[in-house]
Amino acid sequence: MNMQAAEARVGSDEIVVSGRNVGKTFAGGSVVALEGANFEIPKGSFISLVGPSGCGKSTLLRLISGLIEPSSGDVTVHGTKVTGPRQDIGMMFQKATLLDWRTAIENVLLPTEMTRKVTKADQKHASDLLKLVGLKDFRFAFPSQLSGGMQQRVALARLLQTGADLLLLDEPFGALDEFTRERLNVELMRIVGEVGATTIFVTHNIAEAIYLADHVYVMTPRPGRIASVVDVPFERPRPLSLQTSLEFNQLVAQVREILGEDH
Repeated sequence: MNMQAAEARVGSDEIVVSGRNVGKTFAGGSVVALEGANFEIPKGSFISLVGPSGCGKSTLLRLISGLIEPSSGDVTVHGTKVTGPRQDIGMMFQKATLLDWRTAIENVLLPTEMTRKVTKADQKHASDLLKLVGLKDFRFAFPSQLSGGMQQRVALARLLQTGADLLLLDEPFGALDEFTRERLNVELMRIVGEVGATTIFVTHNIAEAIYLADHVYVMTPRPGRIASVVDVPFERPRPLSLQTSLEFNQLVAQVREILGEDH
């Protein structure tokens, strides 16, 4: 399935995020990072954005988050035009960006502290989130006492602490070793399933994109466009062994072919 300005097939599901002819230019219009992007993302779905470096994946994520404004077109979340950062949108980056002088639980509580006074209920929620990401025994550890994978788990718990129902993750596991990355993919799938959040995940890794997603948005080289939407049919939960199956690798080959056609 190879379509210019592709749109996800969402049926009658509630649409959380949508974009119409979204474009973004930089350097006074001389650099076209994203062009003519159209998309509709239903509630509770997991979307992966995959494509070559510089194709506009992270730009699209920042447009949805409200960190930057589009040069053309509109992005809406819950039916409202995005004009700046919103509390119902949470974002996680490749680096954990934890505060070194704060413990794990203090880092998780940071989004709450920035909006209001922390209550005992907030502290319990933060503690429960650290348990959810497998760090129950590391609540009072400082970042320097945690591995890179554990730091990303804290960052994920901090993201969930915001209470946002739309989660944007920009290559959050890209700097980790393959073993840790696989484990966190399994954890992320479990956690997102439990909280029911709509999730958009940026990655360069085709297998990771397919393993996690309901739909994979395949993007072209700059100027970035959504070249195709590949539907992922596998039921959840998905074991890691799924990635060795014929059906899974046929999807990987399909995405590679789409990317190859656009190089």
